[in-house]
Amino acid sequence: MAPRQAPRHLRTLAAGIATAGLALATAAGTALAVGHHTAAPTPKAAGAALGSNWYAAAPYLMPLDNDPPVAGAVMDATGLKAFQLAFILAPNGGGCSPTWGGTSPVGTDTAVGGVISAIRAKGGDVSASVGGYGGTKLGQNCGTPEATAAAYQQVIDKYGLKALDFDLEEPEYENSAAIHNEIGAAKILQQKNPGIYLSVTTAGTADGTGWFGKQMLNEAKAQSFTPDNFSIMPFDGGFQGAAAQTAALTHFNSLLQSTFGWDEATAYAHEGISQMNGRSDTGEFFTQADFQTVLDFATSHHMARFTNWSVNRDRQCSPPDNNGKTSGTCSSVPQSAYEFTTYSVKFAGATPPTTTPPTTPPPDHSCTATAYRADTVYLGGDTASYGGHTWKAKWWTQGETPSTGGSGVWQDLGAC
Repeated sequence: MAPRQAPRHLRTLAAGIATAGLALATAAGTALAVGHHTAAPTPKAAGAALGSNWYAAAPYLMPLDNDPPVAGAVMDATGLKAFQLAFILAPNGGGCSPTWGGTSPVGTDTAVGGVISAIRAKGGDVSASVGGYGGTKLGQNCGTPEATAAAYQQVIDKYGLKALDFDLEEPEYENSAAIHNEIGAAKILQQKNPGIYLSVTTAGTADGTGWFGKQMLNEAKAQSFTPDNFSIMPFDGGFQGAAAQTAALTHFNSLLQSTFGWDEATAYAHEGISQMNGRSDTGEFFTQADFQTVLDFATSHHMARFTNWSVNRDRQCSPPDNNGKTSGTCSSVPQSAYEFTTYSVKFAGATPPTTTPPTTPPPDHSCTATAYRADTVYLGGDTASYGGHTWKAKWWTQGETPSTGGSGVWQDLGAC
């Protein structure tokens, strides 16, 4: 998908486009629903499962990076009911325990939990995406499928998840042992969590997917694992517009048929697409018209999934073309706020609200302090805004996210 923290969609972040500030904006923007972010409840069994159509349509959202929009505002503007939260990774320092983005342990998380609770309070739900383009994946660090599954089970139990996405791409999918662990873990989770919705997402090429993607499919066949869908990402690989994408989907369908022995209809019923809205990492463009064409293809062929990277990018840049650059926080094409998200709503079978969203997203808070950045050095007395609160550094710090825990370097001055 594209700009994320370090994962897949963060080819853009790797280029320095994504921002680490406003990490808890979504949770803060729903403060009335979930309270102070450090006291957010663990949303175990907090919401009823949605129909699989909503998990199949859930676009990606980074809740802690890339200037996250207020999830409730997106839901109100579009009618969306599900988000694909990204990404679950191994700790940056090593180990086989789940974290958000390699830095925020799932076990002690309250921030993402607050976001999930706010979404569920409005009748929605979430899936979590594991893997992505950057960072270290649990399949790389955990020695066996069983250990990998146990790490992911912690995420499922922590948040009461009913859906999970395995985002298997480079560099992880070039590691056969890691892919064996990931596919094996997915199969174990499918058996231990009856009814869980599982998607597997991988890179797209003109002929469907590349050599490593094909090896991943062969691994799934060898382990007799069938998820709800296999999805490809036809962008960043020489694609330009809908015609190239639908051609890749047609080729991928043939590949699914030959790998698993399915007929065409069965293959489409297990096939999905993950797009990138607006300007891709490599300068390709996918407009609203392209999304409509791909949506028509997906629905007419009864495909299993239609998603995109990302809600964080589903708003207009300033200027609209972002001076010819790709961003992790806006689309680099003219649009109304959350306009691309409405195509996911249509795929789910719902009708988006008739009112046109504003061209810029509503503010999620009124903080006046500069947004916190992980790469900035803060001295004692310096302030930064984070999660809808203003924070003051007590002494020198860099790279420690504002919170009331950790080393105690940050003092919470209250909500903005």
